[in-house]
Amino acid sequence: MAKRGGFPGGMPGNMNNLMKQAQRMQRQMEESQKELETKEFKASAGGGAVEAVVSGNKKLLSVNIAPDAVDPDDVEMLQDMIVAAVNEAMDQVDKAQGDMMGKMTGGLGGLGGLSF
Repeated sequence: MAKRGGFPGGMPGNMNNLMKQAQRMQRQMEESQKELETKEFKASAGGGAVEAVVSGNKKLLSVNIAPDAVDPDDVEMLQDMIVAAVNEAMDQVDKAQGDMMGKMTGGLGGLGGLSF
């Protein structure tokens, strides 16, 4: 005679544990994401001539340009430094997000390749 629930060998308990673990992980990810969004990431280019500050949710907060970086005869270099600084700050956000996800998914153990 089959056991109730259709899961032979006590699977419902394991499934409940997996669901609880997934829900706990989702809450932790949401909390970590909120914390990350409050952080600021700074990067500079041109030896510090240009500095960009980006929030954890990838919003450009500020760009600081040293007065000696402004050369009317070489605007392209200034533009390149701004792009480089902003991109570096964005890369820092990506790395922080990746580190956060690694911490969250590192303890999954038996979940294997399941995604939520």
